[in-house]
Amino acid sequence: MIKTEIYILAGFLGSGKTTLLKQLLTDEKKQGRKVAVMMNELGKVSIDSDAVDEDVPLKELLDGCICCTIQDKLEAQLQGLLVMEKPDVIYIEATGAAHPVEVLDAVLSPLFADRMIVKGILSIVDGKRWLDRKLLSPQVQQLLIEQIRHADLIVLNKIDELTEGEQARLTMEIQAINAHAFSILTSYAKVPIQQIRKLSLSAKTDQVRSHVGIDLKLSTFVYQFKHPIDQTDFESFLRNLPDTIYRIKGYVKFHSSRYPDLFQFSYGMPLFMKENMNMPLNMVFIGENIDWNHVDAQLSALENH
Repeated sequence: MIKTEIYILAGFLGSGKTTLLKQLLTDEKKQGRKVAVMMNELGKVSIDSDAVDEDVPLKELLDGCICCTIQDKLEAQLQGLLVMEKPDVIYIEATGAAHPVEVLDAVLSPLFADRMIVKGILSIVDGKRWLDRKLLSPQVQQLLIEQIRHADLIVLNKIDELTEGEQARLTMEIQAINAHAFSILTSYAKVPIQQIRKLSLSAKTDQVRSHVGIDLKLSTFVYQFKHPIDQTDFESFLRNLPDTIYRIKGYVKFHSSRYPDLFQFSYGMPLFMKENMNMPLNMVFIGENIDWNHVDAQLSALENH
């Protein structure tokens, strides 16, 4: 099965996400690839949708943030795009207020996580705003840091407004937060597209076991259960997980149940909800500095117990 590539565009309001998206869409058109776009705005009216040509399928998610209030709507629209349009690639432009982990969590539904591959999180940083961030609220400052910390590629934008000294300071401060990501200094969000195309594939599934190792940055892993498992053993597995597994969600079937449970795990808290029909037994993990091989082996052992 050919998987749809997913790129997530993160960055605070006005940092240049839509300008970058336009360039990416122009390049995709040249390559002849089938593209879809999802845009999320906090307000009721979209202001950026004219950036997308009419022949590109566009889903707009208005009046809420995809990582909290409108997650169900996102799941339905994303599934619609994957089933009806079957695009080669989907670009998701998140609101400036979105946390990258929450966006990944919203995007990776267990219903279709095995049909897509997350190519990476592109974070766009307004250079001047970053250097003046002490003028912002502590919450916004923290959000800017999180958007940088979890990025696979960082676009340091609007550097034409900075002196050489400020550019050097900006680069040093950003690399201190995230040394793994590739950083690009630019104006008008002009980025060498090939740099984006070769972003590491961070989605892991149990079909690519040989490639799965310790991932030093934020990454995802999809496990597909083939058999029911013991609930006590599963709860023991959860208790021994590293703290840097931030989210788990999916469907798991226990020996004692007729149908699977919907399982969610966030901030160390597990939640089980009974389903009344059979669901695909996919489970999605999001974490940082995780040896996914080890997690994979533990889950396989649960099935063979």
